[in-house]
Amino acid sequence: MNAVGPSGQALADSRELVRRIGAEIDAAGGSIGFDRYMQRVLYEPGLGYYTGPNRVFGADGDFVTAPEMSSLFGRCIATQCAQWLGGSGEIVEFGAGSGALAAQLLSALRDAHALPRAYAIVELSATLRERQREAIAAAGEELLARVRWLDELPRRIDGVVLANEVLDAMPVRVFRLAGTVVYERLVSLADDGSLGWAERVADERFAARVRERLGQAWSAGADDARGFDGDADASVDSAPLGYVSELGEQAEAWVATVGSRLVRGAMLLIDYGFPRREFYHPQRDQGTLRCHFRHRAHDDPFLWPGLQDVTAHVDFSGVAEAAAGAGLDTLGYASQARFLLDCGLLEACVALPREDPVGWTRETQAVQRLLSEAEMGELFKAIAFGRGVPDDAVGFRTRDRRASL
Repeated sequence: MNAVGPSGQALADSRELVRRIGAEIDAAGGSIGFDRYMQRVLYEPGLGYYTGPNRVFGADGDFVTAPEMSSLFGRCIATQCAQWLGGSGEIVEFGAGSGALAAQLLSALRDAHALPRAYAIVELSATLRERQREAIAAAGEELLARVRWLDELPRRIDGVVLANEVLDAMPVRVFRLAGTVVYERLVSLADDGSLGWAERVADERFAARVRERLGQAWSAGADDARGFDGDADASVDSAPLGYVSELGEQAEAWVATVGSRLVRGAMLLIDYGFPRREFYHPQRDQGTLRCHFRHRAHDDPFLWPGLQDVTAHVDFSGVAEAAAGAGLDTLGYASQARFLLDCGLLEACVALPREDPVGWTRETQAVQRLLSEAEMGELFKAIAFGRGVPDDAVGFRTRDRRASL
């Protein structure tokens, strides 16, 4: 990777985080699970990527999310939320980041005379809360008056749950296959104080889950996976040598927990990932773990702990199973491009004022990125679950793929 690395206080913070993780590794007898490592580098109080002082959003940061690209993204989400809210209920957003989506969503719902009873943001970071507050206030003080910040999950949710690019940042467990033996990949500390990979034979419970997931994916084949040749005879016993991938247990547990609090309404999740047959395809043999630093992606999670994003793609089949276990109905599953188109993205784009040619060009270029298969349009998916709401979501009218889950 050729990006210029961090320096100064940021690098000192990263080294302190490595020291703390190293102490935990020593106390644990020489290694910890990758999920524990990912938890600390992303969420360690004061030093983690999402909780420390060094992360910058947007063009000057490590990546740009959809609502930071175009205000039309939030307008499309508002169209779907308005249908589910039906003039009442609240919106609960997780992972609100810079507050861009909340500001866009509330502005669009105000324009449509469909504001929710309340807008709650679950956020632990005081720094992010302040940034979110500023973004929403800039959209209107009357909108800010409807917003409250929560330190934990609400006990009951009546309305809509939103999470844009949240599941990919939840810690995962990593495994490797060697023949029929399942190994769990761990994190250890070298003599020079650096962090790196280690392995152990997986405990039987974890190994059984891995075999179950791979058996489901490979026995079914992957005929509907874009860019792959199907292999209906694939099985765990015929795994590619050194096959590596992940289990997103925490993301699935989160969906189940939040789903159990949803007494009436819908949950909309937007993230990058695949249904199980694509996620665990034999040709995807190095997993989906990726890191992001200053708009460059790489695959070394130990490079700058606490200063780079560490993510994994979402197994949407696992997410759907978790939601079903919580008693929710699946309301739709589609590519981000199709979801946004069904929610009126092109119509909103056509209606943009053209008095400012530079601004108009910027917006239309952002729309292209949101829709393009080569950018976010196909890799990102929208999935929705509900309790007590009709199965007629506007965002899944034309190309609902829930059968692929």
